[in-house]
Amino acid sequence: MPKRLIILAVAVICMTVAMGFVAMQPDSFSGAEPQKPPAETGVTVGKALPEFTLPALDGRQVTVAPAGQILVLNFWATWCPPCRQEMPELDKFAEQYSGKVEFHAVNIQEPGDKVAAFMAQNKYTMSVLSDTEGEVAKLFRINAIPTTLVVDKQGIIKYRKSGPVTLAELEGVLNGL
Repeated sequence: MPKRLIILAVAVICMTVAMGFVAMQPDSFSGAEPQKPPAETGVTVGKALPEFTLPALDGRQVTVAPAGQILVLNFWATWCPPCRQEMPELDKFAEQYSGKVEFHAVNIQEPGDKVAAFMAQNKYTMSVLSDTEGEVAKLFRINAIPTTLVVDKQGIIKYRKSGPVTLAELEGVLNGL
């Protein structure tokens, strides 16, 4: 009889441990997708993009926030030679991916009229936002320009590069999303 009680006790303990193990597992046993914790907001790869609002060159306020669409941000200035170097390809990218990718060139600490004249002179049509005080650049810890970020549809920063970026490079990043 005591042997049966020991076996029964061991069986009860094993069942309790097994039930506890199942209860601690993700919902993969039920077929549901496990819930991912929300990504921490930040400005580096793997972080959720922080929302911000800046004026466009035409004066309207533009809020940049994760919205279910791929987003490309490029921080730049008219006086920056590498920025000038990449502008034709960025303008081509913005035009080619219009409607598929939200693109904003964020000009840092320059008067809007100077930036508008630069854009008109070069016949660039991409969206430009003015960060005249440099607050968004500080938020994104922009230490060198140009700096480009690519954000996926879930609002997570997937790519960040300081230095000029090419159309082919951006297409490669998009293909990997």
